[in-house]
Amino acid sequence: MNALVVIGLALGMRHGVDPDHLAAIDGLARIRPRTTNGIYFALGHVLVVMLLAIGIGHFLARRLAFTGAWSLIGIGLINLWRLFRRAPAPPLHARPVMAQPFLLGMLFAAEFETASQLSALILAGQGSAWLLVVAFSLGVVLVDGLDGYFAASMQRLAALGQTRAKTASRVLGIIVVIFAFGLGGAELFGTELASIELPLGLCLFIIVLGMRIWARSKGRTSRDTQISGV
Repeated sequence: MNALVVIGLALGMRHGVDPDHLAAIDGLARIRPRTTNGIYFALGHVLVVMLLAIGIGHFLARRLAFTGAWSLIGIGLINLWRLFRRAPAPPLHARPVMAQPFLLGMLFAAEFETASQLSALILAGQGSAWLLVVAFSLGVVLVDGLDGYFAASMQRLAALGQTRAKTASRVLGIIVVIFAFGLGGAELFGTELASIELPLGLCLFIIVLGMRIWARSKGRTSRDTQISGV
């Protein structure tokens, strides 16, 4: 039983670093900068996984299978527009449809069924399904929740005018656009990415985490620069 929990948790954490998750959560942070984005995205995602694990979510997944890729491309388009417009972070009360993390997480679960998710569903038939799925869900929520927290925190620092955060926000915006279009396009054209998803996701996670650490280190804000120049 303990081994089942460890396996489920490990699979969930591995699933949380999938590149489509990171691209979606980071893209959401630039549209809707809330620290809970990653948690709500993960909760919506694992809800569908739970339904699949107990055998009642396949109808939903089939009906929503086409929406995940288009949602990711939509996030890429919004972020591309914001890169060229160079607009400040939107107010917290702004809630465009594309920026609803719980719904987006559900759509991604119906579309992007990676090897770790499928493995969890297979193992669910060999032991306690609920125990495995709960452990799997916890792993996804931990990784995606942490990613969402740092992403939103960096956007808030950028909105306050911190120089490093503004630079990091723009660089990560470019990365989000590239991954959103690349992953969404690959799914639409039926390109198989299962063999490179883990290394691709880990590389992306390391890049964005490094940028966030750099952005959160001590730096001068635009206001500080103006004061020092007086």
